[in-house]
Amino acid sequence: MIQNPGILVTILAFVLVLGPLVFLHELGHYLAGRWFGVKADEFSIGFGREVAGFTDKRGTRWKFGWLPLGGYVRFAGDMNPASQPSPEWLSLPAKERAQTFQAKPLWQRAIIVAAGPIMNFLVAIAILAAFALAFGQNVTPPVIGKIDPAGAAARAGLQAGDRITALDGRSVERFRDVMTFTVIRAGETVTIGYDRGGEAREAQATIGTLTEKDRFGNLSTRGVLGFYAVPPVVQPVAIWEAPIVGIAQTADIVRTTIEGLKRIILGRIPVSELGGPLKIAQVSGQSLAMGPLELVFLIALISINLGFINLLPVPVLDGGHLLFYAVEAVRRRPVEPQVMEWAYRGGLIAILALMLFVTFNDLGAFGVWRSLAGLIG
Repeated sequence: MIQNPGILVTILAFVLVLGPLVFLHELGHYLAGRWFGVKADEFSIGFGREVAGFTDKRGTRWKFGWLPLGGYVRFAGDMNPASQPSPEWLSLPAKERAQTFQAKPLWQRAIIVAAGPIMNFLVAIAILAAFALAFGQNVTPPVIGKIDPAGAAARAGLQAGDRITALDGRSVERFRDVMTFTVIRAGETVTIGYDRGGEAREAQATIGTLTEKDRFGNLSTRGVLGFYAVPPVVQPVAIWEAPIVGIAQTADIVRTTIEGLKRIILGRIPVSELGGPLKIAQVSGQSLAMGPLELVFLIALISINLGFINLLPVPVLDGGHLLFYAVEAVRRRPVEPQVMEWAYRGGLIAILALMLFVTFNDLGAFGVWRSLAGLIG
């Protein structure tokens, strides 16, 4: 077991993971805005009082806030979420008004908003493509090499040499597909399609639950069917193939994230599995302790999740803006300011409540509540 990294290493790793991703997310907004001729008043990494910064020749203030948990780009004219003219906006000279966010057509505003999450996905695709180029792609076939006689697959009648072809009707091409499917479905009964000697068969199995302790002593639970793959097959990846592999892997991670979220909502995965900033910091520190490659891979995973979360249709998130733009496109007029104001207030409350909840989860996972209970008792 490797000793957990100290607090300074954890903080450093957290900054190395979150800082660049926030910067690149906001850079996506900024570059799209510049492409369409929108002036940016501020580009901030972090919130709250400015710690350091400078103003460039275009008049954009680049700064760091004292609370490094996010960031933002404030475009000229970006003062009214309903995109309706305000007295301040109307009083601007025509040339300045043309450079404001509100003056741009709906489709341009939508692209500017979507550019942040898109940048996060592009970062992840680039990292995963580089990994595929450097280390190849695991294309191990979904053939059972060794089977646990006490596992779910053995109880369902599967044998070594069987080739898994489908899980609950979803086609399986590689062994990785089996692992991706089962990992979030512990305790669920599934239909396994498989091939034995050229004969197509089906079986019902209840996915088992495996609790493991990693090298840092962290416990994790995942679903398993109780069999192992044949010897791994790693295929070299050409330069032109690497982006395709990166896109496919990113899509797989997004799909798994959506399915995991769905199962949390349905109560099939405990909400205690949700982690917040403290958990991200802990995992960042542990990844850095394992080496730079582990940290870079974690950056790809966090980047995908950051892009996905920001596309959720929740007011105050990018997805919330895009939802209102879609409504505006259908109605051919902006949503009423009062509706927008209450929606954004509700969205902000929901996000703050979620942050508070996951922070409580993190503290519970670190044993804080057990320690307090012991002191009180």
